[in-house]
Amino acid sequence: MSGMSDDGKCKLPIDGLLMTFEVIFYSLFTFFGIIFNTIALWVFCFRFRKWTEPRIYMISLALADYTLVLTLPFIMYFHKTNWPTDSFCLVILIIHCINMPMSISTITLIALDRYVAIKHPLKAKVIRSPRKAAIISLFFWICCFIYGITLLSLSGGNEICFFQFSDGQSLHHIPIKFTIFFCIPLVILLFCSTQVIRCLKKKQNASLHEEKLTQKAILVISVNLGTFIICFLPFNISLLLQYIMNAADCEVRRIFSNTTHATSFMANLNCCLDAICYYLVAKEFQEAASLLPALKSMQSKSNLTEMQSKSNLTEDLQL
Repeated sequence: MSGMSDDGKCKLPIDGLLMTFEVIFYSLFTFFGIIFNTIALWVFCFRFRKWTEPRIYMISLALADYTLVLTLPFIMYFHKTNWPTDSFCLVILIIHCINMPMSISTITLIALDRYVAIKHPLKAKVIRSPRKAAIISLFFWICCFIYGITLLSLSGGNEICFFQFSDGQSLHHIPIKFTIFFCIPLVILLFCSTQVIRCLKKKQNASLHEEKLTQKAILVISVNLGTFIICFLPFNISLLLQYIMNAADCEVRRIFSNTTHATSFMANLNCCLDAICYYLVAKEFQEAASLLPALKSMQSKSNLTEMQSKSNLTEDLQL
C-alpha cells in the first residue's frame, strides 16, 4: 500500500500543496509576527507608566506569541528537508508546543480578570493585583513548559521531525489536551464574556460618550471571543478527529493528518491577530505607540483616543 512504510507503519506525509501554503503563510506570519510582537513588548515593557493586571497578561501573551513566531522558520526547514527527530528538533518542538496552551491560558486569564473587575468590583480590590497577575502568569509558564517536556517521550518514536510517523501511540495525549487546554478555557471564556456583555448592556449610561465607550467595550470582548474560536476551534476539533480515526486505514488517516496540518495555519495565525488586537483595543497602547514614527499614520487613523474616560470600568475593559 502506497501509504505504508517498509516496516509496515502508516506514513502520514504532508501534502505538497499544503507544503507550498505553509511556506507562504509561515513566511508572512514570521515577518509580521516579529514586527508586531516586538513593538508590543517594547511598548508594554517600557512605555506604560503604571503596572496593571492587563499589562502583565498582555506581556505574557506577546511572549507566548514570540515562542511560536521564532519556531516557524525551523518548522518550514524541517518539513522541507525531512529533518530527523534529533535533540535540536525536540528543543524546537518544546518551544513550539508551549505557545498554544500558554496563549489559550493567558486569553482565559484576561477574560477572568475582566469578569472579576466588572462583576465583583469590591472583591476585585482584594483578588486582583499586578503582583498576583505576575505570579499566576509565571505558574502557567512553568506548567506549559512541563507539558512541552512531556511531549519528548511522545515524539521520540517519530523518525522525521514534526511528522506523524508512528502507529498512533503518540496521539493518546490528545483527548486530555483537548479537554484541559481547549474545552475548559472555552467554557470559561464563553461564561465570562457573556456575563460581562450582559452587565454592560444593563449599564445606564449618563451621556452619549459613555454609550460609545460601552459599545466599544462590547465590541472588544466579542472580537476577542471570535478570534479565539476562529483560531483554535478548527485545529483542536481536527486533532481530536485525527485521534478518533487513528484506527482507520492509512489513507483515511492521511486525510485527517493533512486536515490537522491545514487547520494549524489558522491556529498559528493567532500570533499575528493578538498583536493586531493590541492596536484596536488598548488606549494606552495607542498613546504610547504614537511615539514611534512608524505608527504615527496608524495613530492618526484611529478613533480610540476618545477612550479617556475617568471610569475604572472602561479602563479594565480596554485590554
